[in-house]
Formats: sequence, C-alpha cells, structure tokens
Amino acid sequence: MKFTVAPQVFEKLPGVCFGAVAAYGMNNRAEYPVIAARLDEAIAAAAARFEGKKVKDDPAILPYRTAFQSLGVNPNKFMSSIEAMFTRVAKGKGLPHINPIVDLGNALSLKYVLPMGAHDIVQAEGHDIEVRFSTAADTFIPFGETEAETMPAGELIYTVGPRVRTRHWIWRQSELGKIGPDSCDIFFPIDGFAPFNKDAILAARDELAELCRTVFGCADVRTGFVDSEHPSFDLS
Repeated sequence: MKFTVAPQVFEKLPGVCFGAVAAYGMNNRAEYPVIAARLDEAIAAAAARFEGKKVKDDPAILPYRTAFQSLGVNPNKFMSSIEAMFTRVAKGKGLPHINPIVDLGNALSLKYVLPMGAHDIVQAEGHDIEVRFSTAADTFIPFGETEAETMPAGELIYTVGPRVRTRHWIWRQSELGKIGPDSCDIFFPIDGFAPFNKDAILAARDELAELCRTVFGCADVRTGFVDSEHPSFDLS
C-alpha cells in the first residue's frame, strides 16, 4: 500500500511536492491538553498575522491560488483548504476543536501555513491513496452526506481507487476516510511547492512526526518526501 502521485500531476504543477507522515496506533479517544493548547496558540498567532490584511494576498497563500488557476479552478469560488482556514480565523471565527488528530493537523497547518490532510489508512482497505486526475468512473460523497456524486473527468483529486477523498486537490473533503474516534492509523500529506516552501514542509513533517511519537505515543511513525523524482511513499 502506497501514497502515489501520478506523473501528469507533476507535469501540470511543476515543483509540486508532498511531505508525508504515516503514524500507526494513535489513540483519538484520549485527551491531549498539549494539542488543544497548540491549536489555540496557532489560532491566536494566525489572527494576529492577518489582522487588517487580505489572506489571498499573502505570499504563502499565492502559490496555491496560482496552482488552482493553472488547473482551471477559480480560487475565489473554490478556496484551497489553507486559504479557507486562514480566512475563517482572520474573520474572528476561530476554529473548532474536533478531535485530537484533526486538531494536531490544524495546529501545524496554521503554524507553517501549509495544507495538511489526514486520511484513515484502515478505511483505504489496502488500496493506494493517490493524487491524480479524475475519470468519469470516480465518485464523491460530500462531507456530512450519504449519496455519491458522479465526477467530471480531469479534476485533480485525492482518491482511493474510484472513491474520491478530496475534490479540486485540496478543496473539499469527502465523508469517506474522515477521522473519527476510532481512527488510529493515519496518513498525513503536506502539500506544497519545492521552489516556495519546501523547508516549511520538511519542518512541519518532522514536527508532526515527533508529536505523534511523544504526545500520542506512536511507536511506528514513518516520514517521507514525494516529488517528481520520488513519486510514491510506502504506507504498508
């Protein structure tokens, strides 16, 4: 089982790269005050950073807006996850505490200004987690719903087989693969661009891995880096 990125993705988005962390044996039912505190600190820092400023004009956000445009996606209508998160915080709405794994990812996303996903490895049922362009055979169940939607061909997606996990690359999450109380084996991808934020990706990856070990007590934590020269990361 692997995390793989299709060659066409690197052709369409030159320099795109992914930090990768796989953590096994996380306890998402326990309470971790240090994670809750980190999220609150990151929210406060993000609010201060964007006070009186437009999130979409920030140099750390612009590469994702440019990427969406190159994919034929309007970044104002389909806002990347990292821009949406900062926009919410900048408006004074904060972020909810959802569960420890999600809160950990959100805290580090805010700290490093990077999109960071979280995928339940068990729910992938042994299939690869892929970043590729969609086909008409793919389906998507929106977050919080039960009915599957058909997909247009040619949209950049995170997917497991034909079951899409995230639409428009890093825009909207599916109901499938979401992180719940019983989630324990988690793959965290960190999306970025080598020319712009590779150092931040590696720093976020390493801090995430360390917190999985020291706070969550995971004995099995694996890290990697995926780019055009190394387009896959082993999850099995």
